[in-house]
Amino acid sequence: MLLNALIWLGRQGRYCLIAGLLVGLIAPDLAQILKPWVGTLVALLLFVTAIRIGAARAIGRLDEGLATLGRIALLQVALPLIMLLVLHGLNILDHPLALAVVLMLAAPSLTGAPNFAIMLGHDPAPGIRLLVLSTALFPLTALPVLYVVDPAGTGALGAIGLSLNLLAAILCAVGLGFGVRRLLPQLGKARAQAALDGCAALLLAIVVVGLMSAIGPLVRSDVAALLGWMAAAMIINIGLVASTLSVARRVPFKIPLATAIYAGNRNIALFLIVLPEAAAAPLMIFIGCYQVPMYLTPILLSRFQHRTAGT
Repeated sequence: MLLNALIWLGRQGRYCLIAGLLVGLIAPDLAQILKPWVGTLVALLLFVTAIRIGAARAIGRLDEGLATLGRIALLQVALPLIMLLVLHGLNILDHPLALAVVLMLAAPSLTGAPNFAIMLGHDPAPGIRLLVLSTALFPLTALPVLYVVDPAGTGALGAIGLSLNLLAAILCAVGLGFGVRRLLPQLGKARAQAALDGCAALLLAIVVVGLMSAIGPLVRSDVAALLGWMAAAMIINIGLVASTLSVARRVPFKIPLATAIYAGNRNIALFLIVLPEAAAAPLMIFIGCYQVPMYLTPILLSRFQHRTAGT
C-alpha cells in the first residue's frame, strides 16, 4: 500500500510542489514549525536522490566534469560580478532587492534541482554534478561578491566556514545514498525508482512550507510590498531559465536541461547564516517569494518542452 502511494506521488510530483507552496501560504504557523527542520529534510532529500541515481551515473566522465566546471564559472562567478557592475553603475547596489539578486546569483545550485530534472523525465546526473561541484567551489566563487558587498563585515570568512560545513553534509548524505544503492541494487528497478521519486516529491513539498515562513506575516501586514517582491522573484527566475534555454538551442554543442534549472534556481538560503539580522530580514522575504517560481519550474519547463516539441 505504501509503495503504491509513493509511486502515485512520484507521478504527481509537480503538483506536490504546488500543494507545498499553497500550504506554505495559507498555514504560516505550520511554516514556522517546519522552518528549523528544513536543513534535515534537505539532507534527507539528497540521500533519497543519491539512492535513485547511483554513483556511476552521478560521477560521469571526465569531460562532463570539465564542462560542469565551465558552467559554474560562468553562472556562479561571471554572472554575479557582471550584475554587480550593472547595479553599481545604476547606483542602486544598496537596495535590499539588489543585494538579494547578487547573492542569489553567487549561490550554488538548489538542492532539489536534480529532482526537478527527474520530474521532467531528464537525466538527474548532470544536476547532481552541478549541485556537488557548485557547493564545493562556493567558498572560492563567493569571495569576489562578498568582498565587494561585505554584508556581514567578515562575510568572506563566514562564507568559507558555512560552505565547508554544507559540503560535508552534502557529501555525507550523497555518500550514504550511494552506499545504500550499492548494497541494495534492486533499488535500481522501475517500481523502486518510482517510489523514490514519490519520496523526493513529498520531501520537496514539506521543505517549501518551511521556506515560506516569512511570507505569512507580510500577507497580513503589506500585501502591496509582497506583490512587488513576488513579481521581481518571478521575473528574475523565469528570465534566467528562459535565457539559458534560448542559448542552449543556439549553440552547436549540447547543454543539459540541468544547466537551465541551475541558472535560475539557487540555494540563496546559505547566506542567511553569515548575514546580520538587518540584511537577513528583507532577504528572507525574497527567499520566501523565490520559492514560488522555483517550485513552478518543473511545470513551466514541461509546458515549454511540449510547445517546442510541437514546432
